[in-house]
Amino acid sequence: MDRDPAGKISLQGFFKDWKASDPLRGKRLPAPPSDRPVQAAGFPGVRLTVDQADDALRQAADRLAPLRSLIGRDEFNILALSGGASGGAYGAGVLAGLTKAGRRPDFAIVTGVSTGALIAPLAFLGPAWDDRLTDAYVGGHAAELLSLRRLGPALGPSIFKGESLDALVDTFVDMEMVEAVAVEHARGRRLLIATTNLDSQRAVVWDMGEIATHGGDEALKLFRTLLVASSSVPGIFPPKLVEVETDDHIYQEMHVDGGVAAPLFLMPDALLHWRNLGPRFRRGRVHVIVNTVLDPSTQSTPPGVASIMARSFDTMLRFSYRQALSLAAGFCSRHNLPLSVASIPSSFEGFNLLKFETDLMRRIYDAGVEQAMQGTVWTSAVEEQSLWRGLFKKPLAASPAAGTGVMIRDAPGPVGIEAPLEP
Repeated sequence: MDRDPAGKISLQGFFKDWKASDPLRGKRLPAPPSDRPVQAAGFPGVRLTVDQADDALRQAADRLAPLRSLIGRDEFNILALSGGASGGAYGAGVLAGLTKAGRRPDFAIVTGVSTGALIAPLAFLGPAWDDRLTDAYVGGHAAELLSLRRLGPALGPSIFKGESLDALVDTFVDMEMVEAVAVEHARGRRLLIATTNLDSQRAVVWDMGEIATHGGDEALKLFRTLLVASSSVPGIFPPKLVEVETDDHIYQEMHVDGGVAAPLFLMPDALLHWRNLGPRFRRGRVHVIVNTVLDPSTQSTPPGVASIMARSFDTMLRFSYRQALSLAAGFCSRHNLPLSVASIPSSFEGFNLLKFETDLMRRIYDAGVEQAMQGTVWTSAVEEQSLWRGLFKKPLAASPAAGTGVMIRDAPGPVGIEAPLEP
């Protein structure tokens, strides 16, 4: 940055550096027309397009959850990972603890939003990747790359520079991971993450396994870009521009944190209304890991503007998470799907989700490991409801025990991404 002869930072130099370091500054390509089907440029079929037509719903269901034999013994486990910034250390700890305890299910579908999107590929790939998952959250990388020294310009689009989160993702998402995801995708398993398209104000679900199947450097680039976009809390991290195409024209969309549309999701909303979805979930079970504290906390709020805004934001988030879980419970109850929920213990009440201090993240991680190994991590929000279902399923290594999660019972309504889905 330019300085005057006295060594002070000059105003001219400040604006010069700001313009040079802001990749979003300047002219961008326009957003695509709202009435046309859109594909990621060079990657057809990776956006999970679902409309209300019965044929489209059947095709999407076949893609995610093919019909299975009535007499088969295989289970169908779904894992949904929520947002929560540094609270993602909890989800990492839960998964590592379940591995150590020998209680980790094989997940047919893994979904993630925000920090949950960063966990999702490693959760999807299974216990062999636990060391990388642990290192990502408690190895000190976040504390280094997301420290105050990485703050963006005062008039930029976000508090942190974009390259900070990019570097964090690049450290752990490499060609080896993408190729491994492609292998599991070919086996019929599905890895989904969500972003929010600010231009259209719609949620977008991305089939990350389909992206991985394309292979090559461009697939790795798009894979990383979408993970960063899903984790880019507005104002904290800058959004990502994603090139899309329709009618042989290239456009750009601006994508941010998937949690803007929903704090967690099971699958595209249109599918969850479909009357023929139930048989595909035979012997199914849903697990949700919420990477924050859920229970309300009573405390005196100082009268300052900053404290009122922070307290209001925290309250809004807790309501949105509890509402999402209530909707999930309703869906699972209607389809006879047991729902197990884990969330950060209330003993961590008051911690700042946007503080990426390694010591704090380690304590949150250790809490997840301990709960998982003790068998107290899951709260059974929806229990099994019929006897015949148990006749065709393998016995569980351990029944879900009451833990620290929120208890929800049969709340009506669908669950998914509540904002309308992108075509």
